[in-house]
Amino acid sequence: QVQLVESGGGLVQPGGSLRLSCVLSGSIFSIYHMGWYRQAPGEPRELVAAITAGHVTKYADSVEERFIISRDNAKNTVYLHMNSLKPEDTAVYYCNRLRVTGALDLRANALDAWGQGTLVRVSA
Repeated sequence: QVQLVESGGGLVQPGGSLRLSCVLSGSIFSIYHMGWYRQAPGEPRELVAAITAGHVTKYADSVEERFIISRDNAKNTVYLHMNSLKPEDTAVYYCNRLRVTGALDLRANALDAWGQGTLVRVSA
């Protein structure tokens, strides 16, 4: 059974930084594209950062040049380094394997059941 466990969220002031982590267990990690999604209150969940098995990355315009996604296949872990955080980044952040192969597509659906997510609040 696949399990995704996100961590690292918290309350941060505008302009601050956080690093989120997500560990996958119960299935293969290294050959899949991985993504970080977020869901703000009253909004649909959106994919904001994705990384291929070969470490190619793609970002939503809203986070480009502020967020960095990375992965450690030896630890079955994907990270999201978030810099220059804004109040509009406030959301619950989730990771998942992506239901896509080949080129990254930010419209990709998630492959697995969702974990509990980790809450990021950006506020003064």
